[in-house]
Amino acid sequence: MRSPGHREHPEHHVNERHVPGRLRALLGADVLADSDDVIEVDEDGNPPRYYFPRDNVRMDRMSASDTRTYCPFKGEASYFTMEFLDGQMPDAAWTLKQPYDEHADLKDRVAFYSEKFDDLQFKRG
Repeated sequence: MRSPGHREHPEHHVNERHVPGRLRALLGADVLADSDDVIEVDEDGNPPRYYFPRDNVRMDRMSASDTRTYCPFKGEASYFTMEFLDGQMPDAAWTLKQPYDEHADLKDRVAFYSEKFDDLQFKRG
Protein backbone atom coordinates (compact mmCIF):
# COMPACT_ATOMS: atom_id res chain seq x y z
CA MET A 1 0.00 0.00 0.00
CA ARG A 2 1.26 3.47 -0.87
CA SER A 3 1.82 6.07 1.81
CA PRO A 4 -0.91 8.69 2.20
CA GLY A 5 1.65 11.02 3.78
CA HIS A 6 3.88 11.13 0.70
CA ARG A 7 0.88 11.74 -1.57
CA GLU A 8 -0.59 14.51 0.58
CA HIS A 9 2.70 16.15 1.65
CA PRO A 10 5.27 15.77 -1.15
CA GLU A 11 7.38 18.53 0.44
CA HIS A 12 8.05 16.31 3.51
CA HIS A 13 11.17 14.21 3.05
CA VAL A 14 11.84 10.75 4.48
CA ASN A 15 15.15 9.61 3.01
CA GLU A 16 16.68 6.18 3.48
CA ARG A 17 20.23 5.06 2.83
CA HIS A 18 22.24 2.00 3.73
CA VAL A 19 25.00 2.83 6.17
CA PRO A 20 28.35 1.77 4.70
CA GLY A 21 30.25 -0.70 6.85
CA ARG A 22 29.40 -1.75 10.38
CA LEU A 23 27.38 0.23 12.92
CA ARG A 24 26.91 -0.51 16.62
CA ALA A 25 24.39 0.89 19.08
CA LEU A 26 26.17 1.23 22.41
CA LEU A 27 24.88 2.11 25.86
CA GLY A 28 28.10 2.65 27.74
CA ALA A 29 30.05 -0.56 27.08
CA ASP A 30 26.85 -2.55 26.49
CA VAL A 31 26.25 -3.45 22.82
CA LEU A 32 22.52 -3.21 22.03
CA ALA A 33 22.87 -3.82 18.28
CA ASP A 34 25.71 -4.57 15.88
CA SER A 35 25.29 -4.93 12.11
CA ASP A 36 26.72 -4.26 8.67
CA ASP A 37 23.16 -4.02 7.25
CA VAL A 38 21.77 -0.81 8.80
CA ILE A 39 19.42 1.67 7.15
CA GLU A 40 19.65 5.31 8.19
CA VAL A 41 16.43 7.31 7.93
CA ASP A 42 16.60 11.09 7.75
CA GLU A 43 13.13 12.58 8.11
CA ASP A 44 12.32 16.27 8.20
CA GLY A 45 12.07 17.44 11.80
CA ASN A 46 13.56 14.29 13.37
CA PRO A 47 17.05 13.16 14.35
CA PRO A 48 18.61 10.45 12.18
CA ARG A 49 17.23 6.98 12.98
CA TYR A 50 19.14 3.77 12.46
CA TYR A 51 17.13 0.67 11.61
CA PHE A 52 18.94 -2.56 12.52
CA PRO A 53 17.91 -6.05 11.37
CA ARG A 54 16.13 -7.72 14.27
CA ASP A 55 18.65 -10.59 14.22
CA ASN A 56 21.40 -8.09 15.05
CA VAL A 57 19.63 -6.53 18.05
CA ARG A 58 19.70 -7.78 21.64
CA MET A 59 16.04 -8.87 21.50
CA ASP A 60 16.61 -10.90 24.69
CA ARG A 61 16.53 -7.52 26.48
CA MET A 62 13.29 -6.43 24.79
CA SER A 63 9.67 -7.18 25.49
CA ALA A 64 6.74 -6.01 23.39
CA SER A 65 4.81 -3.10 24.85
CA ASP A 66 1.20 -2.15 24.15
CA THR A 67 2.26 1.15 22.56
CA ARG A 68 1.49 1.75 18.89
CA THR A 69 2.00 4.94 16.92
CA TYR A 70 1.04 5.85 13.40
CA CYS A 71 3.13 7.73 10.85
CA PRO A 72 1.36 8.67 7.59
CA PHE A 73 4.70 8.27 5.79
CA LYS A 74 6.02 4.97 7.16
CA GLY A 75 3.04 3.21 8.78
CA GLU A 76 2.23 1.79 12.22
CA ALA A 77 5.05 1.24 14.71
CA SER A 78 5.01 -1.30 17.54
CA TYR A 79 7.24 -0.61 20.54
CA PHE A 80 9.51 -2.54 22.88
CA THR A 81 10.36 -2.05 26.53
CA MET A 82 14.06 -2.57 27.23
CA GLU A 83 15.07 -4.54 30.30
CA PHE A 84 18.04 -3.49 32.45
CA LEU A 85 19.49 -4.97 35.64
CA ASP A 86 18.10 -2.04 37.60
CA GLY A 87 14.75 -1.64 35.82
CA GLN A 88 13.07 -0.99 32.51
CA MET A 89 12.82 1.70 29.86
CA PRO A 90 9.34 1.66 28.34
CA ASP A 91 9.07 2.14 24.58
CA ALA A 92 12.84 2.31 24.08
CA ALA A 93 12.71 0.96 20.52
CA TRP A 94 10.19 0.26 17.76
CA THR A 95 9.61 -1.78 14.63
CA LEU A 96 7.44 -1.41 11.53
CA LYS A 97 5.69 -4.70 10.78
CA GLN A 98 3.74 -3.46 7.74
CA PRO A 99 5.42 -0.28 6.44
CA TYR A 100 4.06 1.51 3.42
CA ASP A 101 5.51 0.51 0.04
CA GLU A 102 7.92 3.47 -0.08
CA HIS A 103 9.60 2.18 3.09
CA ALA A 104 9.29 -1.59 2.64
CA ASP A 105 13.03 -2.02 3.40
CA LEU A 106 12.34 -0.99 7.03
CA LYS A 107 10.03 -3.97 7.61
CA ASP A 108 10.82 -5.83 10.86
CA ARG A 109 13.92 -3.77 11.58
CA VAL A 110 14.43 -2.16 15.00
CA ALA A 111 15.16 1.52 15.67
CA PHE A 112 16.06 2.97 19.06
CA TYR A 113 14.28 5.98 20.54
CA SER A 114 17.58 7.72 21.18
CA GLU A 115 16.05 10.70 23.03
CA LYS A 116 15.09 8.36 25.87
CA PHE A 117 18.71 7.39 26.58
CA ASP A 118 21.29 9.57 28.32
CA ASP A 119 24.30 7.95 26.70
CA LEU A 120 23.23 5.93 23.66
CA GLN A 121 25.87 6.18 20.94
CA PHE A 122 26.07 4.91 17.38
CA LYS A 123 29.61 4.00 16.38
CA ARG A 124 30.96 2.86 13.04
CA GLY A 125 33.49 0.10 12.63
